[in-house]
Amino acid sequence: MTHFVLVAGAFLGGWAWDEVAAELRAAGDEAHPLTLSGLAERAAEPAGQRTHVRDVVAEVERLGLRDVVLVGHSYSGIPVGQAAERIGDRLRRVVYVDASVPFDGESFLSSWPSDHVRASIEANDGSWPPPGADDYAGQELTDEQIAGILARGTAHPGATLTEGAELKGSAGDLPSTYIKCLLDGDAPPPAVAELLKGENWELVELDTGHWPMFSRPRELARILRESAAGHQGLSQPSS
Repeated sequence: MTHFVLVAGAFLGGWAWDEVAAELRAAGDEAHPLTLSGLAERAAEPAGQRTHVRDVVAEVERLGLRDVVLVGHSYSGIPVGQAAERIGDRLRRVVYVDASVPFDGESFLSSWPSDHVRASIEANDGSWPPPGADDYAGQELTDEQIAGILARGTAHPGATLTEGAELKGSAGDLPSTYIKCLLDGDAPPPAVAELLKGENWELVELDTGHWPMFSRPRELARILRESAAGHQGLSQPSS
């Protein structure tokens, strides 16, 4: 039995994984959706980048999990990748779902033009406001799904975006799968492309938008299970 710890990206809580978690459990695995500090039902809790790393590690330790697949979507690849280094032999694999990947000393905002995000955080008392409906357009989401995300999404704690990652080694050292969602760009970021050249990483392409837990939950669950079992091939597309 594989234990999947599922961490959604900015603005989202553990609720974002409801359909994926149900698919994983129906297949006989354990799914543990995690809400990070400062988000959803934990919105009142202060959080920085290191807080989110501790959240992930603490969940693994609290549940006494072994044979763990850590799954990080979008922003959450940053804390998940750091937590993966810290849980040692409890880890089976890391899966980055159209996600940012941690590099020592670099923040979530380091790798892309982000002055507008920093200005927004400063103007909103240290929080990044949730996006509007237009930001979810063209990503294979229904109007109902977008409305649900807007209704349940919360502002994201800004310090988690600006504080640098802390790694002793490299994310490339750990067995990892990168799921590239093709409606959000047809290629991984250059830094991720370099990691994919190493023997520990594999690429899986998914022909959907940036939020596949909503648009393709059954297919995403299948890819997660196959990645955990080592069945996916390098650069193998999934359609």
